This record gives sequence, structure tokens and C-alpha cells, in this order.
Amino acid sequence: MALSGRIRSGISLFNKLGYLSSDSLSAQRSTLTRTLIAPANSVASRNFSAQSGQQKEENVKVPKALFGGSGNYASALYLAAVKSNVLDKVESEILDLVEAAKNSPTFSQFAKDLSVPSETRAKAVQEVASQAKFSEITTNFLVLLAENGRLRNIDTIAKRFIELTMAYKGETKAIVTTVIPLPPAEEKELRETLQEILGAGKKVKLEQKIDPSILGGLVVEFDQKVFDMSIKTRALQMERFLRDPVNISNI
Repeated sequence: MALSGRIRSGISLFNKLGYLSSDSLSAQRSTLTRTLIAPANSVASRNFSAQSGQQKEENVKVPKALFGGSGNYASALYLAAVKSNVLDKVESEILDLVEAAKNSPTFSQFAKDLSVPSETRAKAVQEVASQAKFSEITTNFLVLLAENGRLRNIDTIAKRFIELTMAYKGETKAIVTTVIPLPPAEEKELRETLQEILGAGKKVKLEQKIDPSILGGLVVEFDQKVFDMSIKTRALQMERFLRDPVNISNI
């Protein structure tokens, strides 16, 4: 069964088990050694896999500094995944879990409900991870989030984690917004243009968004830059021009 299918099965099992209505469970806590990253540049060594002796603690660093709680958790996950040589697998698992959870209102409610006992949250995510056959790093990380009441932040943490994996791979995310999907030829041309702008050291990861409100044209966002070539923006610019008073002295 594909990973996304296993995750759906795990969340389906979670729904059937009715964790939202259960009282505190006396589930045994896993004997995991888990630590958190302290503020992004003062890293406290966190080992999620309980196999710290098998991996050298050589100079593994995050490719960019992230701040705040979500940044710290994302950095911790990144370091653990890199040290265990499972970065791509963990990335795939986290993204698939976030996507599957969006389609489960029950799981989303559960993740946000801090009144659920921590041992109940931990037991639930272990069931989902077991069904999905997640790696040990991902499983332990999700248990940590559940125990610390951070499961509700999984979307944000996942986004910050992807920032790190993309930086590690030399990728730059570009978001193009259009009224209808770009034809393959135009998408290829846009990708090549962005690649020329970014230079040979970067790889473009193109994400398309559909927004009928821009009326036509496109909006491209990358590297904290926005190129707005939409008909909507052009129309607003024209409207402002027409509304400006005419300076007679220049006539």
C-alpha cells in the first residue's frame, strides 16, 4: 500500500478508536531519549531515534537559522533526520501526514484540543504512525509533539521543516498564481526563466496556485520577491492613474 494510503488507514483507525471521547489512558510511555533544539543557534543535542551511539555527532548543522517554537522543532527534526540519513523519507512522511490530516476533521480537532491528556495524544499518534509504517524518527517526533501539546502546530512546523530541506538541497520555491493552470509549455518556459534569474547554484521548485480573482496574467513569488503581472493589478493601477487630478501646469 502506498504511504499516503497507509496514513489514511491510520487516521481512519484513529477515528474508529474514538480518542476524543476516551478518558486518560495508562498507555506505557516509550523509552525514547528526546531533546529539543534550543533557540536555533544554541542547539541542545536531541536524539529522537534512541540510537545515538550508532551515529557520529559530526558537524551537522541546519542550513538556515529558524526562530520561534516551530522553528526550533523543525530544526530538531531536520538534525535528527540528517544524522540518521533518512531526510527524504521523513520529509515525505511529514508532508503526507499533514495532507491526510486535512481530510480528517476529527483528527484536526483532536490535535488542537489541549484538554486531551498527553498520554492519550501520544497513544493516538503512535497508532497512526504504526499503521502508516513511519520511520522511527518521524514516529518519535510526532509522539514528542503530542506529549508537549504541539501537535496543533504540525502544519507550521512542517512548513518550516520544508524550508530547511529545500535550503539543504539548494532549492528555491516559486509560487505562480494564475486564473487557470499553466499549459506545460508555459510552465517549462517560466521555470527556465526563473532558473536563469536564480543562477546555476539553485534549483527551482515551482508551485502553482489558482485564483480567479486576479482576472488574468500571473503573479510570481520567490526569494521574498513578488512580480505582479495580473490583470487585476494593472486595472487598479490604471484606475489610480485616471483618478489622479490633472496637473494643468504641465499641459
